[in-house]
Amino acid sequence: MKKAVQQIMLGTVTGSESQARATLRRIKAAGYDGLELNRFMIHPSPLMVRLLTRAAGMPTGNGGKLDWKKLIAESGLSVISLHADLGSLEREADAVIEEAKDFGTDKIVITGMYRFDYGNENAVRELAKRLNQSGEALRAAGISLLYHNHNVELLQVRPGLCAYDVILADTDPALVSFEFDSYWFTDGGADAKAWMKKQGTRMKLWHVTDRGSRQTGPAMTPILKADSVELGTGNMDLDGLREIAAANGIEAVVLESHRNWIDKDPVKSLELSARWLNERF
Repeated sequence: MKKAVQQIMLGTVTGSESQARATLRRIKAAGYDGLELNRFMIHPSPLMVRLLTRAAGMPTGNGGKLDWKKLIAESGLSVISLHADLGSLEREADAVIEEAKDFGTDKIVITGMYRFDYGNENAVRELAKRLNQSGEALRAAGISLLYHNHNVELLQVRPGLCAYDVILADTDPALVSFEFDSYWFTDGGADAKAWMKKQGTRMKLWHVTDRGSRQTGPAMTPILKADSVELGTGNMDLDGLREIAAANGIEAVVLESHRNWIDKDPVKSLELSARWLNERF
């Protein structure tokens, strides 16, 4: 079982070649096998992307100017998968496929759509068709297409039916698999374990973080902010989730935590999370 780190955690610690090299060295030493790359972070990012990620507390940094193929080869890490947006994949499938192969991965992951109406059943069914079409194009090139969820897929398109139900039902298992993020579905109030069981062997990768234990905010209030924390320090049933992920036959587990890092240090945070991962994988 491979263990990886999502590149979105690393924007603040990969701003130069020397800094990126040192960060990757620590990731390898912590016991991780690889990275999950984002296309918008291995190329110069548009201003809007930089602003949006910075506003979310996950700045892309200057990594788009670096030679990631060289850095990864030097580090001894591998590339688990490559995140891309569906529009780019539809417009320039050959370029995205070639890039994935160049990094040595056979998995391209589509994340939740920006400004997309997941409460509109017709729109979601059309999205499923587009995923099937892209999945077919990738399969011909020996690449698998995976869909990564956030919490918006829990929006109901009609009573008793949410967007994720539609995506699961309308996509072809031979063309579309899943990278399931248990944090986001838990954040949305769903039973992540039940959804993992529903996906079965279509779940190829597991995005993991823990949730909701670090006290933040004014000293006058005891309220805990529900945010990601290091593995094993929060309130999610990670061991229960791990059992289902293993039964599903996942190929890798990918750590992605969000800005609430201990000491505001993403590398220290991923090193602490590695303790939980190394004991169980």
